[in-house]
Amino acid sequence: MIFRQTFDSTSSTYTYIIASRSGGEALIIDPVLEKTDQYLRLLDQLDLRLVKVIDTHIHADHISGISELKDRTKCITIMGEHAPADVVSMKVKDNEKIKIEGIELISIYTPGHTDDSYSFIMNDRVFTGDTLLIKGTGRTDFQNGNPYDQYNSLFDRLLKLDDKTLIYPAHDYKGEMVSTIGEEKKYNPRLQVSSPQEYAKIMNNLNLANPKMMDIAVPLNKGESISEENQKKLIKELNISEDLEKKIKDRWNKKI
Repeated sequence: MIFRQTFDSTSSTYTYIIASRSGGEALIIDPVLEKTDQYLRLLDQLDLRLVKVIDTHIHADHISGISELKDRTKCITIMGEHAPADVVSMKVKDNEKIKIEGIELISIYTPGHTDDSYSFIMNDRVFTGDTLLIKGTGRTDFQNGNPYDQYNSLFDRLLKLDDKTLIYPAHDYKGEMVSTIGEEKKYNPRLQVSSPQEYAKIMNNLNLANPKMMDIAVPLNKGESISEENQKKLIKELNISEDLEKKIKDRWNKKI
């Protein structure tokens, strides 16, 4: 199997490229728009053909690369059925199989961080999006997030997997790349709770600032349009690079 984990330092996002063999079909999970050229170079170097790309949920801290990858490779874009995004060509339900040559993933509906969050199991590993992080869990205070839903997603779904199951999250802010279900049960401070109420109290008192890119990323990732006046205002406030500004404008122009 070919398995590559790439990292976007700006948003601390992990992206995963998966294939069963060189020269075969490939799948990408949680791509970042600015890294599209990097993914395509790596696919070319590995002699892989991208056929499917997945977002685990509507991201608020970066602009997804799924639309760009679809435009440039004609791949199938996938999210869970609860996602509002109109950019995806395929929506999956809980416990649905996603297949490419030699690879099979199973979707798990794991709401809580957002109401459209899904995780994906592949043999000995699980891609947890922002639901379960390494020694943490995703915030629950925007995009219809709910700490009680997340508690259920964690304790009734993900933590029921075998302790040896590898965890590959969508983000990490401390330099860790992989964990296991067993490690998280023992060492994740947010999982050392005895009730949903105790977990909700922790999550409801995090008092985190909104992600810097949220006002741009969420509407773009949902496939929504935004006025030209607001575009200019947001781009100026964020002081983003010329390259990203061009990509953002290109994506918005396609919504009009």
